[in-house]
Amino acid sequence: MPGLLQKMPKRIVIYAKDVENITGRKPRTARKLLEQVRKKFGKQKDQFVTVREFSLYTGIDEDLVREFLLD
Repeated sequence: MPGLLQKMPKRIVIYAKDVENITGRKPRTARKLLEQVRKKFGKQKDQFVTVREFSLYTGIDEDLVREFLLD
């Protein structure tokens, strides 16, 4: 049964609540930051922002961002 013991992949999408947790910013500011990331990467407003994109935009190391993701 080795297939059942596989580790679940970590989340690759970042949400406004995560941004609040990482930056200490208020909800509206966190949403605006995600909006800026979407604009930078040419995404539409209904598309997700990945941890990698957020990390590249903010300059915060991707591994550090992942440590602060909420479950």
